[in-house]
Amino acid sequence: MTRILHTADWQVGKPFGGFEPDRRGELRAERFAVVGRIADLATARGCDAVLVAGDAFDDNMVSDREIQRTLDAMTAFRGPWVMLPGNHDAALGVSLWTRLKQRAGPARIIVADRPEPILLEDQGIALLPAPLTRRHEGADLTAWFDHAETPSGLARIGLAHGSVQNRLPEAAESGNPIADDRAARARLDYLALGDWHGFVEIAPKTVYAGTPEPDRYPANAPGHVGIVEINAPGAAPRIERVRTARFDWRTLALRLDGGVEAVDEALSALAQPGETVLELVLSGSLSLRERVRLEETLALWRAKLFDLRLVDAALIDAPDDEDLDRIDVGGFVRVAIEKLRARAADPADPERAAAALALRLAYVEHRRLGER
Repeated sequence: MTRILHTADWQVGKPFGGFEPDRRGELRAERFAVVGRIADLATARGCDAVLVAGDAFDDNMVSDREIQRTLDAMTAFRGPWVMLPGNHDAALGVSLWTRLKQRAGPARIIVADRPEPILLEDQGIALLPAPLTRRHEGADLTAWFDHAETPSGLARIGLAHGSVQNRLPEAAESGNPIADDRAARARLDYLALGDWHGFVEIAPKTVYAGTPEPDRYPANAPGHVGIVEINAPGAAPRIERVRTARFDWRTLALRLDGGVEAVDEALSALAQPGETVLELVLSGSLSLRERVRLEETLALWRAKLFDLRLVDAALIDAPDDEDLDRIDVGGFVRVAIEKLRARAADPADPERAAAALALRLAYVEHRRLGER
């Protein structure tokens, strides 16, 4: 029996530029930590080889230090690592792979940078790689698999990075095409893929491992690797999805109509808020009193969550008479406030958002002065 660990899309060196410096540093460091967890898992599960289906690195400009830290993280697994150049880390004439080979040392690292069979006879594997030599290819680089000759006693495994045709959303099929029946046409026992960041068996014997540590919000099962067992050439593979992620990236959509209790209830249900990267999408309408409560609630949760991104363009301020009475009970201020209220409630007013913000600021300021 042959047992492999299939992974892809580590994106080592990803900058995470939209985060605060301390969080950015943690997210970048976790790209190395997950490689270490993969090495430990491969050892613990007795894997014959680890296959990395492209985009181990975020680009060809990663530093020597980042390459070395990746190699250091890989040392716990003593078997062969086969690393395929993907679209982010393509095998250019001079690339990071040149530097990696110089630093690999005793590690059993095979850079699959040529479209030719790689025979791992001790592991029972005949590997057919389709390396990318530039970011975007118009041709299907796995086509050569169909006619490649490999020893009959070895499991025939393809390794590629790109978009399986007719199976992914249209936006994901912009380049580096892979035929959706490649595994059958090339008589593969397994086709290990990278590029799509979620774990999915996209076609028979054809699997995207996804990224082992999430780096974006879509809920498409990121944060895993595959443990694949093949009893003998021609046998159906047994595919096990194993979680490797530390951080949980998720989008939570809530509609608020009058109160903010749902926010605290939903966030309290998170298992590990300190390791949750949350995009909170709010819609509905709130009085100014409740809007202030919302901001106070979110301030508490920002300290508990690893990161909180608020999307509230569809959450409308709906000041009521009590709100306005708290700002001013009469006089010219009340007249001005009523005008702002009317403009904020008019969808056709181009200054609607500015009027709503002015109302909210007026409410907060009068509330602050009243607390003195």
